[in-house]
Amino acid sequence: MKKILLSIVLCLSMVSSYALELPEIFSSNMMLQQSTAAKMWGWAKPNSKVEVSVSWDKAKYQVTADGKNGRWEVALNTPKASYDTHAITVKGDGETMTIDNVLIGEVWFCSGQSNMEMALGGFWNCPVEGANEAIAQSGKYKKSIRCVTIEHTDALTPQDKTKGRWKTCEPENAPEFSACGYFFARTLTDIIDVPVGIINCSWGGSCVEGWLPKEILETYPDGLKPMDDADYHRKMVMYNGMLHPLAGYTIKGFLWNQGESDVGREQEYIDRFTTMVNLWRKMWNQPNDKLPIYTVELPPYHYDNVNGDWAAKFREAQHKIAKTLPYSGCVCTSDLIYDYEPKQIHGTKKLEIGQRLAYMAAVRDYDVKGIVADAPEFDFMKTVEANDEDKAVIAGTPVANNPNDNGKVTYLYFKNATDGFDRLENIEGFEAAGADGTYHPAIVWAASDWRTQPQGCFLKLVCPEVSEVKNVRYCFKNFAIGKLHGMRGLPVVPFRTDK
Repeated sequence: MKKILLSIVLCLSMVSSYALELPEIFSSNMMLQQSTAAKMWGWAKPNSKVEVSVSWDKAKYQVTADGKNGRWEVALNTPKASYDTHAITVKGDGETMTIDNVLIGEVWFCSGQSNMEMALGGFWNCPVEGANEAIAQSGKYKKSIRCVTIEHTDALTPQDKTKGRWKTCEPENAPEFSACGYFFARTLTDIIDVPVGIINCSWGGSCVEGWLPKEILETYPDGLKPMDDADYHRKMVMYNGMLHPLAGYTIKGFLWNQGESDVGREQEYIDRFTTMVNLWRKMWNQPNDKLPIYTVELPPYHYDNVNGDWAAKFREAQHKIAKTLPYSGCVCTSDLIYDYEPKQIHGTKKLEIGQRLAYMAAVRDYDVKGIVADAPEFDFMKTVEANDEDKAVIAGTPVANNPNDNGKVTYLYFKNATDGFDRLENIEGFEAAGADGTYHPAIVWAASDWRTQPQGCFLKLVCPEVSEVKNVRYCFKNFAIGKLHGMRGLPVVPFRTDK
């Protein structure tokens, strides 16, 4: 009897393993990338025939399941984006599966740690500003936004399956959506007027190494050694359990919000993040693959010392990556924090982050004109003799009648700020240092001179404690709120000139 029961169990197991099956990512309410050959795959009985038909053009795709593991794959020719819903039917070995309420639009893959994972509903004691209103109004986007949240899954070997089903945009579901991802999707669909889908594949606390495979990690000096005992700090487990099963799902690009767990290792991060992106692009293997990746600058946080600079150095590294890695960008967040939040690592302002990511995508990937997507960034500086206008400004400051006053003013020039800034005087956050390298608060005001100055609008700086300015820095601290913006409201990127 035991042998008979064992045989029955084995037979049922074999039948189950040969059953027609789809990954959860291919579920009703899903979004497919428009105007492309969108990949779709699943499993069936080895060597069996599988047929996939689509409602938008009545096309039928036939494929034979792999002889060993039964995996099959097709590429669906998708139409232009629209708000019409479609269906996909999969048949194989006497079974039929139907995927309903399918939208064709723009699909973006969101990943990183908790500030990407953070849902509209927020975390304990970590609210999302404006969340209740956003959730209440989410039903207006029922026909244009779809989101899927990938379940936390850690694994020591690459997996083929992971959990996560698409959901429609409505108040019942919206509290679970990534806040950054949702606000990105909402802004982008408003701009380009097509549906937008978000795949949220993130895990709070994860380090960049968590999203890399074993064979790459073993080439690093620290190898597979975990950062600590926390599950979310283990290396390669997110890659194996969450990312690997989704690789190849046709998308438009990546959004990345991560870095807190890698602060203090900025030089390693530059190499490892670049390696990660290049690997992901290869894994997705889309035709003419130039998949963009847009990252979120590390937000201000105390990191045990608000005046320390290790987080500032990490942000500097993020912007360096954005300049050297093709098809990448980094949105500045220095202003998206309140003065009462130095110990809040999950800042409440997620709307603006999503908007800035969407502006970057709209300009770079959808060729939308008129939007400013790049924040003002320091370009160069020069020290000149103070003119009459400068002297008039200095006369009302501590610099006047100061023995350190040498009658000179430092001019600061910026990229992406030709039209100027959002304030003329009392500009906070700038510091200057002389030959001794000691920084002191500086006095800064805005100026313009289209006749003689190469950048049109610029800033002028003097410092009471410094006789000859050698270097300048702006908001270059762990926690410093950026209060200076360009004309379109994008904050000046924190910087230093002593490197």
